[in-house]
Amino acid sequence: MYKDMGRILTKLVCLIQILSLLGLLCASCDNAAPVPLASFDRIREEGRIVMITQNSANTYYIYREQPMGFEYDLAMEYARYLGVELEVVTPNWLQMFGMLAKRQGDFIAAGVTIVPSRRQHVDFSVPYFTVRQHLILHESHHRVESIEDLSGMTIHVRAGTSYQERLAEIQGMGVELKMVLIPDVLTEDLIRQVAEGEIEATIADSNIAMLNRRHYPEIKIGVPVSKEQSLAWAVKKGDFDLIQSVNAFLTRVASDGTLTRIRGRYYDDRNLLEKLDVKTFHNRMETRLPLYDSVIKATALEYGFDWRLIAAMIYQESHFDPEAQSHTGVRGIMQVTGKTAAEMGIDNRLDPEQSIRAGVKYLAHLFRRFGEIEDPRNRLLFALSSYNVGYGHVRDAQKIARERGLDPMAWASMRQVLPLLSRPEYYRETRYGYARGKEPVRYVNNVLTYYDIMIGKMKSATRKISEEVDPT
Repeated sequence: MYKDMGRILTKLVCLIQILSLLGLLCASCDNAAPVPLASFDRIREEGRIVMITQNSANTYYIYREQPMGFEYDLAMEYARYLGVELEVVTPNWLQMFGMLAKRQGDFIAAGVTIVPSRRQHVDFSVPYFTVRQHLILHESHHRVESIEDLSGMTIHVRAGTSYQERLAEIQGMGVELKMVLIPDVLTEDLIRQVAEGEIEATIADSNIAMLNRRHYPEIKIGVPVSKEQSLAWAVKKGDFDLIQSVNAFLTRVASDGTLTRIRGRYYDDRNLLEKLDVKTFHNRMETRLPLYDSVIKATALEYGFDWRLIAAMIYQESHFDPEAQSHTGVRGIMQVTGKTAAEMGIDNRLDPEQSIRAGVKYLAHLFRRFGEIEDPRNRLLFALSSYNVGYGHVRDAQKIARERGLDPMAWASMRQVLPLLSRPEYYRETRYGYARGKEPVRYVNNVLTYYDIMIGKMKSATRKISEEVDPT
């Protein structure tokens, strides 16, 4: 009997030891750091996805207080597809891949070409755009018809890009060109430098070249220097679930027309900026202005503006077309955004009377926001430029003016500093970032020109009436 009890006790001791060991194991499990979720699972759980991109016209920027850009619009569609919020981070070009590796963002969407050297570090999606690299020259430059004609040229490109790789290949073919590498610059800024005669040439993908041609008519898109290349999004190496999701999305938008619609918004030549066209302006004053002049005059009077200035604005915005819609999404005869329409209390931007009321009311709102500017003409020009590019960008330009020792309350200063908002060394130090700062300067100049034409036309008509009444 004692032997049986001894065996039972021995078994109990062993059982207790086993239970104790299991307890220790469970305790160690409780104290262990949780296994991190894969990117796709984390995105679903947190309800947000982080896009790594560039602050540029081709990718992401703020216009009239709204975010836009080809890559941004496409990424927004992806966020909706997932049912999550989109967050955007904009490091410089050389930092993007490092941020992705450190999981400081989920995917890169920045017009990145698929090249073998990058496949070592990221997984690429299916392509969504096909481009070719082109030589960008000033219109006055001699004709370049082949790659061999690059010999003797000086070509500036951003360091760490496929442009650098391709030019190095061309040099390896025996073409004696000089390549100047800039560590942190946007391709479109190099295009600007070509247009202004600061550098001889640069290289740009065809989509970037097309987008910038409308803003810099002084450039010409020259000979292609590469074969077709594919643009794709990039995720961290090994993020298989995320890349499968991205591929499913890009395949879907390519087939249902969404990708074509977004691409057309930014790269369709029909979206070229309107040039100053005095002949057409005179024609519209005769044929279209009479349809809206009563509401223009009444609304301008209500808010204290010269009705002829409002008419000049409307022509610049829409040519008096109540159904006009720009590639940036603004609509109607005064091209107000959906957000502005709501803030100004209208519900139909395509109704001419509502659109005119919203536009003039918003201009008055901007005029009041620059209350510290004592000179009324300067104050009006600040309001007009804000109507075009956005209030925040104009405030950013004032900050740059102060830093450069210029008068931040003078439009003469703004004409100098607003264009600087397209340069990384300036916009990266601002609150609202990149903007095509030449556009508001051109916009204000055009509106004032049309306004002066109207004043001259009214004076001429008055003189004619006076002569008819009193020919002496």
